[in-house]
Formats: sequence, C-alpha cells, structure tokens
Amino acid sequence: MRRIIWAAKWIGAALAIVVAAFFLSAWIGSSIPRNSTWEEPGPNASGGVTIMLETNGVHTGIIMPLVTPQHDWRTYFPQQHLGNPSRPYTHVSVSFGEREVFLNTPRLRDIKPGTALVAAIGGDGLLHASHYVRPAPADDVRELTVTEREYGRLVKAISAQMEPSQGRQIPGRYDTHDAFYDSDLTYHLGHTCNQWTSNMLAAAGIKTGWWTPLSGGVMKWVDPAN
Repeated sequence: MRRIIWAAKWIGAALAIVVAAFFLSAWIGSSIPRNSTWEEPGPNASGGVTIMLETNGVHTGIIMPLVTPQHDWRTYFPQQHLGNPSRPYTHVSVSFGEREVFLNTPRLRDIKPGTALVAAIGGDGLLHASHYVRPAPADDVRELTVTEREYGRLVKAISAQMEPSQGRQIPGRYDTHDAFYDSDLTYHLGHTCNQWTSNMLAAAGIKTGWWTPLSGGVMKWVDPAN
C-alpha cells in the first residue's frame, strides 16, 4: 500500500511539473514576437482595413469584414449555410479547432479526458465561421487596423486553409449564425486553435507571439477597447 501511495504521489508531482512547464513555456513562447518591427497604421490610415480578434477565454478567432475589395468571404462561407441566412451580416469570424471538440463539446465542461487527449496528440481539424452584424469592440473583442496589403496576405493565408476541400460544409452548428467547414489540417498541442490564429496573423506580417497555445498569448498583442 505504501508503494502504491508513493507511486501515486510521484506521478502527481510529475504531472504537476509537466503542467507548470507547459504554462511557463507558453508564457515565454507567446512573449517572443514575430514580425517585431510591425506597427499598426491606425484606424484613420488611408486604405486601412479594420479586423478584430475575439476570445471566449479559451478559443480565439479572427473577425473580418464580410466583403471588401480584397475578398468576398461569402464565396467560402455562403449565408445559405446558416440557420438564419436573412440577417444583414457585415463580418465573419474564422477560427480553427479539433473536429470532435468542435462538433461534440459546445461547452468546455463537456470535454471528456479521452477527447482532450486525442486532440492534444493529433486530431482532425475543422474551420468554424461565425457571422456577425456590426460587432462592437470589447475586452474580449479587440480591434486591429492593418494595411490593404497585409489584409490581402491574411485573406490568402486563411483561404489556403480551405484547400483542398474548397469550403465543404460539415453538418453541425452552435447557433443560427455559424457553420463548420472541412480542412486538411491536423490539430495537436503544437498547432492549437490559438496557434492557428497567430500563424495567420504572422503570415500577414502582423506582430504576434511565436508560440501561442493559449488564448491570452494571442490577445495580449492587441490593446483592449478603451
């Protein structure tokens, strides 16, 4: 019995060390900037495009205008895919996640240990598109102005994630304004939803963290609303 208790304590201590090391490395990794010389042009810059980063405390997404001269997102995310397609949507939020977590665990408390383990090791990825009508800045929805060229790069990076599926819709939704789409990407601990967000920003040339497995590592690079 003593050996069992000792082994349990040793395993618990080892797990605690691993978890602590993960959070420490996530903090350090997210504090190392990519595109460190980038500066925001400002909301009144000529030709600037305003995007937003959103978070629910765990998961992040990139909110973009639904239609701009650079791109019409309705070509990938048609409004007829939505439960309520008739609303005057102005923006779309795109994010990445693991298939089983996205489709079968709408609430964080519903995630089972087995599902979380599979996602951490390597699960199939999906893209999630949520449509909004004039989203307002808030602490969890932060505005960011980029140049037209940077926005074009962001569009190209995200559009590439839709290949080779060409935007094939996957059954399931959380509400009447969202839909899921197929992706050939793999979700794992090194490529989480939040890492995907920062990778897309980095591909556009925007300053962001190097390794951002947690949502805070993405959001800390953008000032909250005043």
